[in-house]
Amino acid sequence: MNSKFELLCIGNAIVDVFMDMDPASAEKHGIVQPAQHISGEQVDSILSEPAAADAVKIAGGGAANAAKVAAMLGINAAFSGCVGRDEFAGIFEQGLTAAGVSAVLTRSPQKTGRCLVCNVEGETRFAASPGAALELAEADIGEELISGVEAVVLDGYILDRRPLVQHILLLASRCGIPVALDAASVFQVKAKAEEILHYSRNFPLFIFMNADEVIAFFNTIRKSRDTEVTLSEKEKEAMILRDICPMLKIITDGEIFPIVVVKLGGRGAVVVAGGNVYREEAFTVIPRNTVGAGDAFCAAFLAAWIRGKSLSGCAALGNKVARKILEVSGTRIESRKLKVFAKSLRK
Repeated sequence: MNSKFELLCIGNAIVDVFMDMDPASAEKHGIVQPAQHISGEQVDSILSEPAAADAVKIAGGGAANAAKVAAMLGINAAFSGCVGRDEFAGIFEQGLTAAGVSAVLTRSPQKTGRCLVCNVEGETRFAASPGAALELAEADIGEELISGVEAVVLDGYILDRRPLVQHILLLASRCGIPVALDAASVFQVKAKAEEILHYSRNFPLFIFMNADEVIAFFNTIRKSRDTEVTLSEKEKEAMILRDICPMLKIITDGEIFPIVVVKLGGRGAVVVAGGNVYREEAFTVIPRNTVGAGDAFCAAFLAAWIRGKSLSGCAALGNKVARKILEVSGTRIESRKLKVFAKSLRK
C-alpha cells in the first residue's frame, strides 16, 4: 500500500503563460477567440517576441493547480501527468516541487503543454497547445500509485480519453477510493453529460461544476434546448436552487456518493449529497484574475474532507481559499497566505 500520498491529482501538465498582448499582435497570431487551441510553433513564435519578455510562467492545468493548493494546505499531494524534455518541463516540475507537491511525471518527445493567458486590453484570451500533456496513458497510472490515497482528482479535460478515464475509475473503485471530477468547461459538460452521469452511478464520485456547467448538465440530461437568454449570477443561483437541485437530490438520494458540488463564484457554493442540499455563501471580491480559483476551491474542499470536516465546512473552506487565489495570477500564491487555513485543518 502507498501511504505517502493523501491526494493524487491526475491530468494535463500545462505551463500557464500570463502575458499582455496588444490587439494588432493578437490579430497577427490568430489569438482572436476567448479560448482556442494553437500549435506549438505558434506558441514559440509568440514567446519569441519582445512583448513576451515579461511573461509570467506558472505550472498549471486544473489537476496541478489543485495539487499545489492542497499541498499548501498541509495535504501530502502528488501530481501525475506527462511533460516533454524542454525548459517548460523544468518550469512545470519546479513549480510543483516548490509548492510541496510530489511530481510523478512521464516524458514525451512532444513539447511540454503550454497555455497562453493573454490580456488583450482587459479581455482575457486563452490559447492552449497541450502537446506532451496528451501523451499520458493507462500504462502510466498503476495501482501502486493510486492505492492508499484518500482521494483522486481527475482533470475534466481528459474526459475525451475514455480508456484512460475508465482505467483510473476502475483502479480507484477497486481500492475503495473516491474520484473528484472537475467538469472543466461547458463544452465538456455538453459533450460528456451522459458519461458523467453514468460514472456517478457506478463509481464513488465527487463532481465539481460551476453555475454555467451545472445548467448545461441539467439541460443536456433533460434534453432541453439551450436558450440564448443571458442570466445574471443571481438568476443562475435561483435557477440552480429551484430547478436543478431537485434533480441532483434524486441522483444522490440514499447513497454516500456521488457528492455534487456547484461553485457559484462570489456567491459561494451549493453541495448536494445523500439527497440533501447544503448552501454556503461567500463574500464577493473583485478578482485580479479568475484562473485557478475553481481548482483552488476543489483542492480546499477535498483537503477539508480528507481531514474529516463536514460538507458545509468543506464548502466554506473552498470559498475562503478560492477568494485568496483571486488576488493573484493563477495559483501563484505564497504558502504563508494559506497558513491560517492549513492551521485550521490541523484542529
